Parts: sequence; C-alpha cells; structure tokens
Amino acid sequence: MSGANGPDAPDGLALRILAGYSPDERGGDALALAALVLRGVAAPRRVADVRLTVANVHPPAWPARGPGSVDAEWVGYLREQAADALERAAGRLAELGVPGRRTDLRVHAHRGSGRGLIEVAAETGADLIVIGSAPRGRRGRVAIGSTADQLLHGSPVPVLLAPRGYAVHAPDQFERLTVAYWRAPEADGPVEAAARTARTLALPVRLVTLVLRPPGLAARFRNADDVMARQLDRAERDLADAAARLTGIAGEGTLVGTEAVAGTGTANALAAVDMLPGELLACPSSHDGPLRKVFLGEGSGKIVRAAPCPVLVLPRGAAGAFA
Repeated sequence: MSGANGPDAPDGLALRILAGYSPDERGGDALALAALVLRGVAAPRRVADVRLTVANVHPPAWPARGPGSVDAEWVGYLREQAADALERAAGRLAELGVPGRRTDLRVHAHRGSGRGLIEVAAETGADLIVIGSAPRGRRGRVAIGSTADQLLHGSPVPVLLAPRGYAVHAPDQFERLTVAYWRAPEADGPVEAAARTARTLALPVRLVTLVLRPPGLAARFRNADDVMARQLDRAERDLADAAARLTGIAGEGTLVGTEAVAGTGTANALAAVDMLPGELLACPSSHDGPLRKVFLGEGSGKIVRAAPCPVLVLPRGAAGAFA
C-alpha cells in the first residue's frame, strides 16, 4: 500500500501482492503466506481493492542458429512447464479460499529468479513480494537461497519470507506484529511502516530490542552485569519513546507493547522472545544500504535466519503500510 494514502485514509485503498511460485514446497509456502496476508487485509476491510499476482520466473530461451534466433523446442518446453506450474498454483489458491477474481497468473523469463520478480513487481505495481525459503534450509526457519538473496539486496518493495514448511502448519490468521527495533538515525521509517502495517492488518504491535551480551564479557569485566543492566535500561527507554511515536501514528486503538531481551548472540536472544502461532516479524534494512530499497545487513540477516515465523524485511526509509 502506498504510504501516500496515510494511516487515516478511508477505505478504498489498493494493495498489490506478488508471490513468487515454483511447483515445490517453497512455492506452496509462499502461496500459504500470501493467502494469509489477503485474509488479514480483508478482515478489517481497510483495503477495498486487493489483488494477488502469482509469478513463475523461468530461465530465458537459449540463442540458436544466429542473431535473434532461439531454440523453438526449448521455448515450447519452458512455456509448458510454466503453464503446468501456474495451473498447480491456481488449484492450491482455490484450496486456500482465495477467490479467482482477485488473482492473476504471470510467466516471466529472467536468468535470476529474484531479479525477475523485481521486474514483475515493477510491471504490476506490487507493494509486497512474498517468497518461500530455500529448499535445503532448516524446517521452521527462513533459509536464504539465490532468489531471496537477490531480493534482499535490491528489492524496492518489502519482502515477506516464509519459513521452510510453513504451509504445513500455517495459522488461520496473523495474531501480532513484532518489530525488531534498534535506535538508529532513520528509526522513524520502520516505526511508521510498522504502524501502518498494523492498521492494515488490524494487529497489535510489539517492539522488541535484542541486547546482545558479547561472549566472555563476564570474564573480561568485573562489572559486566552492570554494563548489561545499563544497556537494557537504555533499550527500554528507547522502546518507550518508539512506542509513543507508533501509537501517535497508528492511533490509540492499536495495542503497542515493548520488550528488551538480553542474550549471548542473536539466535540465543531471539529464542527467549515468546512467539505466537500467528506471529509476523518485521525487520528493517541496514542503514548502510541504498535508500528505498531492501538491503539485508549482518544484524538483520541474523534475525531473519533465527526467526521461527514469517519475516517482513522493510526497505530502508520505508514508511508505507508494506513499503
């Protein structure tokens, strides 16, 4: 949803979702997650016009016999495979209760599946790209393969990633939006994006800051506990300020909670954060990346890989409902 609409805009807003699909487990996970977004948007009726485009990106045709020529047999094979894939996608969406009138099926040729999805997003005016995890990752966690890597280092719109195997145990609806928050010069962008996303999906919000304890801290400093206590106190004060800003944007009707969690390493700290079955985790891009594009930094990358739920990665400077 375009940020120009504003959080208090009337119903009648438009939302365009793009799901990357391949006829395998990750494709099924992407469809299950995209269907959940559609369901969440429809429930509060904040968006009157929502459409889902399912795209199958395949390699381009091989050159043959001279300039401008391609192998006709290979082209025919690619088209047949793409048609079969999209037929399976349409059938799965019907099973998930997604109305056919809200969906479009599209085939796109590109050497890189992630870059191909970025092109389709531009053509369709997508506000959000949804994909599954790499096939050889840990079940229940997000695994970043080549498609995700391309999207997470250049997508102009938010990217929503499903953990591997998500379709098997997908909840009926989202229950809460958790935002990985840390104070930064551009912190207002993620806060505003979280507020708008929460309003669009009618979700309560929780701001979480991970306070990381360096390995061996206690052995190096006698007052290690005091150091961590001061960091936790600072994190809690920063969270309180961010929560006040978020409430001001989203409105008093949006429930906003905060939590500062200490741990040795990102995975350890995130494991101590309670997650609901219908949790959605939002993570901002690195402030070192390009403005208005997704760029996964080291810290945010660790959060994405450790998360036990779908992760929404926001472009740097994002302030829209999903953008």
